[in-house]
Amino acid sequence: MTTKQFAILMGIITLICFGAFIMVLFFINPETTGGLGYLLFYFSLFFGIAGIMSLLGFLSRSLFTRKFEVFEQAQISFRQGIFFGIILAGSMFMQANRLLTWVNAILLVILLTVIEFLIISLKKA
Repeated sequence: MTTKQFAILMGIITLICFGAFIMVLFFINPETTGGLGYLLFYFSLFFGIAGIMSLLGFLSRSLFTRKFEVFEQAQISFRQGIFFGIILAGSMFMQANRLLTWVNAILLVILLTVIEFLIISLKKA
């Protein structure tokens, strides 16, 4: 798969995820829905954010850095996009349940940072 094909495919998938998120926003009533409605909301939000952040990270890496192969750039961008999606969707979930404090947000960021460092260090070993 070429860089252009990857970027186009990732863009299409991201648009589908954001389309699902928009549909959830307009067609699911949060006052009457059960757990499935909330699950759809948070998952579609997560996948949309992860997709756009992966795509932006991949494009910025492709334009500004050349120290990794294309596959490695895509892998790093996808992983970091997922982490960013976890931070945003997780923060929204915690806020909806009145659990979001500075301490919880910082702990979430620290946890994902430690996981990222572990992944980086295991690849070098």
